[in-house]
Amino acid sequence: MGEKNYQTIGYEKNDRIATITLNRPTVRNAINQEMASELIDALSDFKEDQEAKVGILTGAGEKIFCAGGDIAMFFEKLAKDSQARYDWVVTGEEITRLLMERTEKPIIAAVNGHCLAGGLELALACDFIVAAENAKFGLAEINIGLLPGWGGTTRLLRAIPVRKAREMIYLGEPIDAQQAEGLGLVNRVTPPGRAYETTLEIARKIAAKSSYTLRLAKKALTYGSEVSGMDVALFVERGAASLASEGEGFQEGIAAFLEKRPPQFK
Repeated sequence: MGEKNYQTIGYEKNDRIATITLNRPTVRNAINQEMASELIDALSDFKEDQEAKVGILTGAGEKIFCAGGDIAMFFEKLAKDSQARYDWVVTGEEITRLLMERTEKPIIAAVNGHCLAGGLELALACDFIVAAENAKFGLAEINIGLLPGWGGTTRLLRAIPVRKAREMIYLGEPIDAQQAEGLGLVNRVTPPGRAYETTLEIARKIAAKSSYTLRLAKKALTYGSEVSGMDVALFVERGAASLASEGEGFQEGIAAFLEKRPPQFK
């Protein structure tokens, strides 16, 4: 088990699974500059750690995942400084794009409560979302005269029907976990307090797969969903599938199937 000590997040690794916990419960796990820096450090460590295969992102407490950006920080440090505001958006892109979407490892959001604004933007950058039935999802920035700046508009449009995305962004009103599941935003809904446990069960199943094949799968899914045209997407898939067939995971998977035993991937 590997651990790092941070002030605003928890970070631990166990059985090939890394868990990052947003941990500022007195301010509803709001994201400030210190938390953003610690997220960059932890996600970079996860990305480079050859033992860690799956990541989980969750929030401290049973009623809140993350309420978004720290409003006090916006007023104190960003409101009158255009360069600081620009740097904040770039920081968000580094976290959500480079260290979450572009990493070759799956990351699952375990949403145990309200998931709003920047919190939802973090969850949208994960591979999929498991939510407690008391969770709420929303991009509420418009209510204080702002718009999502960490990829919320772009990713929400790709996650749910476009007209529903417009409604959520224009109104700034949250939806509940059942609505989110119906829209395809959430993969599974659990009883209150069970989101992390359910996510951990899923992560353990994923961690048992071939690391090499998982990396190729995420690459194919990420790039295939972003390219223009079916032919290009199929070309991406073809390359990933060809590479997978050359890996040790395929050899072990075939051997295990023929020998009627569980595969033991390196």
